[in-house]
Amino acid sequence: MPENPDNTNASVLKVQNLTITYDTEKGPLDTVRNVSLEIGPGEVYGLVGESGSGKTTLALAIARYLAANGRISGGSVQLAGADLSRLSKSEMRHIWGTKISMVHQDPNSAINPSIPMGDQIAEMAQLHMNMSKREAREYALEMLVKVRMPDPKSVAKRYAHQLSGGMLQRVLIAIALSTNPQLLIMDEPTTALDVTTEAVILDLIGDLLTESHSAILYITHNLGVVARVCRRVGVLYAGELMEEGDVSHVLKDRLHPYTRGLLGSIPRIDTSKYGGHLTAIPGFIPRPYQLPAGCIFAPRCAFAQADCSHERPFLTEAKTGHLTACRLWETLAAVPETVKAGESPGLDAYEGRPVILDAQNIRKSFAASRSVSSVLKGEHSRVQAVDDMSIRVYSGFTVGIVGESGCGKTTFARCIAGLEEADSGEIVVEKRQLPYSVTKRPSNLLKKIQMVFQNPNASLNPHHTIEQSIGRSLALLKNISRKEIPTEVRGLLKAVNLPEDYGQRLPHELSGGEKQRVAIARALAAEPALVICDEPISSLDVSVQASLINLLADLQMCEEISYLFISHDLAAVRYISDWIVVVYLGRVWEEGSPEDIFSPPYHPYTEALLSAIPIPDPDARQEQIRLHGSVPSAVDIPPGCRFHTRCPRILGDICRQKDPEWQSSGFHHIRCHIPLERLREMQDR
Repeated sequence: MPENPDNTNASVLKVQNLTITYDTEKGPLDTVRNVSLEIGPGEVYGLVGESGSGKTTLALAIARYLAANGRISGGSVQLAGADLSRLSKSEMRHIWGTKISMVHQDPNSAINPSIPMGDQIAEMAQLHMNMSKREAREYALEMLVKVRMPDPKSVAKRYAHQLSGGMLQRVLIAIALSTNPQLLIMDEPTTALDVTTEAVILDLIGDLLTESHSAILYITHNLGVVARVCRRVGVLYAGELMEEGDVSHVLKDRLHPYTRGLLGSIPRIDTSKYGGHLTAIPGFIPRPYQLPAGCIFAPRCAFAQADCSHERPFLTEAKTGHLTACRLWETLAAVPETVKAGESPGLDAYEGRPVILDAQNIRKSFAASRSVSSVLKGEHSRVQAVDDMSIRVYSGFTVGIVGESGCGKTTFARCIAGLEEADSGEIVVEKRQLPYSVTKRPSNLLKKIQMVFQNPNASLNPHHTIEQSIGRSLALLKNISRKEIPTEVRGLLKAVNLPEDYGQRLPHELSGGEKQRVAIARALAAEPALVICDEPISSLDVSVQASLINLLADLQMCEEISYLFISHDLAAVRYISDWIVVVYLGRVWEEGSPEDIFSPPYHPYTEALLSAIPIPDPDARQEQIRLHGSVPSAVDIPPGCRFHTRCPRILGDICRQKDPEWQSSGFHHIRCHIPLERLREMQDR
C-alpha cells in the first residue's frame, strides 16, 4: 500500500456533499447523493462498488463531463481550491487535459486508430504545453520511456491495432500523464487485462506515484487491486458512501455489511467449493426511483433489523479516520469471519467414474495474415494456436484451464465444441469419437457438449424473449413439442434461480448476471454431459460472479454435470476446479489438483501467474515475479522451451535449445528442465 509522499495537508481534490441529478421522463433523479471525499497530492483513493453504484457518474461529475441531462444539483467540487462546479464549459476546456486527465477501461475507445501512438502523445504536448512539433515528438518518446514501453521508438510509429492491450494501456497512461495533471481519474484501467499484464501496470502506477504528485481517483470493482495500490478507499452503493477509511482498516474491520458482502464474494486462493458457498450478496442495487425509506442496503443485508427499514443512517466516525453508514457497526465488529478451506478429493477419487471427454493430441493452426512481400515470395506462414494438447474430464468433474490471452485456451475449447475444426487428434465423448466439425456431428452427440460464452449479450438474440431463446435449444436438441416448451423453460429458469415470469422478458430487460444465468439455462436445456464455460464471469461484478460460481457448483452436485472452465481469474479457477491445466503458447506446461498447482513446486510460468494475483489484503506479501513483454507470436514459436524468452528462472542454453520433458510427482505433472526438488527449494524460499 503506497504512502502519501507529500506531507502537506492541502487536498488536491475536495468533494463536499455532492449530489448529481439526471432529468428524465420520470422527473429529476438523484443518482449520487451527498458524497464527500478528499484526495491529497501523490495519494491514490480507491472507489469500489457494484455496477450501477454510481462510481463512473461521480467521476464524470468531478470532471464536469456529465451527459446533457445530468447536473450537479448540490455540493461542490474543488480542484486545488478552485470550485469546478461554478466554471463554464469554456473555462473547463482549459482544465480538461491540463489539470484533469482520465484513463479509461478500454483503451481502444480512447485511442484514435488512424494516428500513430507517438503523434497522439505529441498532440497533447503541442495543444496544452505549447511545444513545437520537434519538441513534442521528443517529449512523446520520453513519456513512452517513462511508462516503460519496450522499444519506444518503434511503438511511437505504430497504430493501435499493432499493439497488445497492455501496451495500449501504457500509451493511454502516457497520454494522461503527459501534461502532469493535478488529478488523474482511472476508471477500471486493468479490468480487461490478463493478470500478468495487470500486475505490471499496477507496478507502473505505483512507481509513477513516486515521481508525480498527482492525486489519483482509482475506480474498480476489484478489491485486490485496491489493496495493492490505494491508501484510502470509499465503498459506494446506490449513489451513497457506505464506508470510508484507510485501506487496511476498511478491508480488515469491514464495518458495513456491504463491504463484508463484497469481500465474501471473492474466491480466495486457499478455499474451494468443497469448503462451502461463497457469500454472494442477494438481490440487486435499487433503482434511483425505488430507493428504500430507511437504509438503502437493508433489503439485501443479512444483519438488518426492523429499525433499519425506516431509519436512514449517515456516515459516522466509528474509529479514528474510519467512517461507516451502518448503525450496527459495533455488532458487525464482533462477528468473526469464518472461512472453510475444503480440499478437492483428488484425481484418484474420480478415476472409477465414467470419462465424459477424452481429448488427445489436439492440434489446430490457422493461415497467418500475409503481407504483399510474403505473397510475392510465396511464403505461407501459419499460426500454431493449439499444439498437442490433451485433457480428460470425468463425470461430475471440473477441469480449469488458465493462461494469458493468446495462449490457445479458447481455440482448444472451440475445437472440442466443433466450432473450429481441429487439424489432428481425437475428441471422444462418452466413448464415442466426434467428427471435428459441429456440422458433421449427429444431434444425439451434438447435445452432449454445450457452451457458455463470455458475453451473454452476443449469444442472446435481442429480439427473442428468454422463452424463445431457451425453447429453440429444447426444440432442436431435445426434440420436445411446442406445447411442452413453456413448462420446460420454467423448470430451467428455476434451476438457475430466476423467476418463472422471466421467460416473457427480452434480454435488455435483464442485468448482466441474469443474462448469464439464461445462457447457462439454455446450455442445460439439452441435458449435456459437458458444459464449456469460456470466461463466463470475467465481465461481471464480484457479487454476481459469486452467485454464478455457486450456481455452477450446485448444478454439478445435483446433476453431475462436467465443466471445462476457462478463465484468467486464478482464484475462481482454484475455487471451482478439481483439476487445473496451465497453458502457454498452445501447450500444457503443468497440470494437477488445485492443491498441487497452488503449492511448490510449480512451473515458472505458473509461479508468475500466482505472483500476479491481486489479493484483497493490504498486509499480504507476495513474491514479485513479473513477466515482461507479450506472449510471443504463434507464427514464430521460440525454439527449445517456448517459455524461455520470458522465464525468470531460465537456466541457459538448455532452455533455449531443448524442448523440456514431463516430470511427475504422483498425479502432478510439470514440463520444465529444472528438477522438481530444485524448483521446490527455489519457490519455498
